[in-house]
Amino acid sequence: MISDLLAESEHKMEMAVDHVANEFSTVRTGRANPQLLQRITVDYYGSPTPLQQLASISVPEPRLLVVQPFDQSTVSDIERAIQKADLGLNPSNDGSVIRVAFPTLTEERRKDLIRVVKNMAEEGRVAIRNVRRHSKTEMEALHGEISDDDIRRGEDELQKLTDSYVERVDSQVGNKEEELREI
Repeated sequence: MISDLLAESEHKMEMAVDHVANEFSTVRTGRANPQLLQRITVDYYGSPTPLQQLASISVPEPRLLVVQPFDQSTVSDIERAIQKADLGLNPSNDGSVIRVAFPTLTEERRKDLIRVVKNMAEEGRVAIRNVRRHSKTEMEALHGEISDDDIRRGEDELQKLTDSYVERVDSQVGNKEEELREI
């Protein structure tokens, strides 16, 4: 029973770490990153459609994204969706291709983004700790069914698991900070 709880906890913690990594990929650095446009949806014939389904996105230069729509009639809709996404980017189109240039980040903007990334990381740590708390409560509920020693061992194992996943989030936030500080 304890091993099932630990396996479930590990899965949930893994999902929390993946979520934090996904959130980090949406934070704009000075480099062009196609994942930044991942959450953008375009109004395509009345229905919201993910940008990846309407266009190919490439990175020809470190500070430039090129969005090539599959259907040329959607160029203005895609451009409008990128502007509405409030990413601090200004797309331009030549009728067939949309170019998104990434301006260099100011020092003040870098500090703001680092603060945002740290908040995202803290939310991830809290999610991991919530998984631990929930699992620990479930282990304690098994008090009559299994021995106290097994429960204690399970809690120790759960704490080690929690520490390793919090460490992974800390590592990711350190990498993202480094990326944001890069000029």
